Amino acid sequence: MSKRHLLGLAVCLASLPALAVEQGEYQLNGFGTLGITHLGGESDLDYGIQGQTNDSWRGDQLSKLAVQMRYGITDTVSVTGQLITKPTQDSWEVGPGNLYLAWEASDNLTLRGGRLGTPIYMYSETLNVGFSYPWLRLPEEVYSLVQLANHDGADVLYNFNTGAGTVSVQLAGGQAIKRDHYALDNMQDLDYRDVFAANVALSTDNFGTFRIGYAEADLQITVDETITNVFGAQENRVFNALDAQKGKFSSVGHQYDNGTWLSAAEAVKLTIEQDNEAEATAFYVMGGRRFGDYLAHVTYGQLDEVSGRQVSMTYGLNYSITPTVTLKGEYKRVDTSQTDESIGVFKANAQQSYDNAVFQRTGVFGAPLGTQDADIFSVGVDFVF
Repeated sequence: MSKRHLLGLAVCLASLPALAVEQGEYQLNGFGTLGITHLGGESDLDYGIQGQTNDSWRGDQLSKLAVQMRYGITDTVSVTGQLITKPTQDSWEVGPGNLYLAWEASDNLTLRGGRLGTPIYMYSETLNVGFSYPWLRLPEEVYSLVQLANHDGADVLYNFNTGAGTVSVQLAGGQAIKRDHYALDNMQDLDYRDVFAANVALSTDNFGTFRIGYAEADLQITVDETITNVFGAQENRVFNALDAQKGKFSSVGHQYDNGTWLSAAEAVKLTIEQDNEAEATAFYVMGGRRFGDYLAHVTYGQLDEVSGRQVSMTYGLNYSITPTVTLKGEYKRVDTSQTDESIGVFKANAQQSYDNAVFQRTGVFGAPLGTQDADIFSVGVDFVF
């Protein structure tokens, strides 16, 4: 089986109910990653969506393991459940992933209800399935902006053929209450209420897949931590508070893979009502080529926030050990620019953030975070079974 077809299989295993099951039948599959990563360079801050990349070789950012079962209740109704273990900040958790009922109303229409992957990004349906994309680390400039992986609710999937290719439409809604959100070197509770997401994708034979998406939710969170103020006293300070402010996320993307050459690109924009500091735009562009069992790829990523810009270059080399196991190695160079407030995907704790804010206001007290840069090395194995 070709690598291109195996990638399609990996997507089916972990996402939409594309592999039909008849009444009384079941499918049991799994996927995972074993990987380690290390941060070098001049930054004294940790890096990554949950700050798990630092100057130690660590496996608790990239590694994960999941099993999934799909069971046919009738010929058109099935239940799908996942059990997944993966790290959350500095500890490992085992628990259910997506869990939903699906009704294939027709060959073109599927309705699902339960705990579903939230279709925010181009790779949202296979966010935990590293085998389905070329990187060990999805481009953080884009994939760090929204930390929501799934929601409780329902969605509608509809596809139809046109002269240009197959069009797939997805509408989703629901909520996600008390979900983990990493901020200031700690896990916070974030409520996503009135979640709505929609995307349209066009899959062509010769030009790849084009996708456009939109998602929004009412956000509620209070980020407060205890710090030592400039007078040496302990103080509880609120760093951010959202009370039903609407967050909006729009994206466009493209994927192409003809078995030899492949590419991917995604551009996104995040805005939060009444919080201009939260506005961000980001994109990445990846190109790669296969040489037999090897895949070489390079990615440019960029994140623009009010405080400044982060840019990165990622160079990767993959080797297909077997048709279902891929060894991956990556080197990523990250730089921030413009101001001392621009830290990109680097993570500061509450005290560092307070000291930096004081220095920006006074120029005397506190301490600046400085301009961050780093070299990130990662190696690991992605697999499906």
